[in-house]
Amino acid sequence: MILDGKDLRRKLLSTARAMNALGLNQATSGNLSVRCGDGFLITPSALAYQDCTPEDVVWLDFSGQLIGGGEQRKPSSEWRMHRDIYRHHPKAGGILHAHSPYCSVLACLERPIPPFHYMVALAGGDSIRCAPYATFGTQELSNGVLEALRDRCAALLAHHGMICCAVDLDRVLELAIEVENLARVYVLALQVAEPPLLSPRQMEEVLHRFREYKA
Repeated sequence: MILDGKDLRRKLLSTARAMNALGLNQATSGNLSVRCGDGFLITPSALAYQDCTPEDVVWLDFSGQLIGGGEQRKPSSEWRMHRDIYRHHPKAGGILHAHSPYCSVLACLERPIPPFHYMVALAGGDSIRCAPYATFGTQELSNGVLEALRDRCAALLAHHGMICCAVDLDRVLELAIEVENLARVYVLALQVAEPPLLSPRQMEEVLHRFREYKA
């Protein structure tokens, strides 16, 4: 089903509220966007999702300029990450950035998620990379995220959180839940021992099976 601009705004807000209700995010941290026309809709800066109305959602073009004119709220400070991911990942229809607890634990350790479990392949490769630290909202952060997302659809952000992209808002929320669960299981496994890792050949077989599954 193709949603118009007004429906997309409502869907964006309901997904953002679900992100917080599921424990992926807290208060006004994190942000969410969806591709719309010649740009993207993104959650506003410093406004709790439960207090947002569809009119509070900000519409930007791919240069970062406001679309639609009139009085609009400020976009999330992380809008550059969203813009650049849409530019470099043409199949991305939704982007979710969150400070989910277990992803943030690993991010604060600057530790990627290795192939300890076959579901790591959901992110598109044999690991979930960790982008180097940069100040939030900067182009430097966005550049690091793009590199971490090369041939991937999810990444950690050092001393920050996680980010993922997918074809639409439903899929990106599902992916974020899976990535946070992988981070949780990995952190728990590390309490016992360093887990053995699947080999590149084993992960390539999983990736091949996933590609067949989607075909």
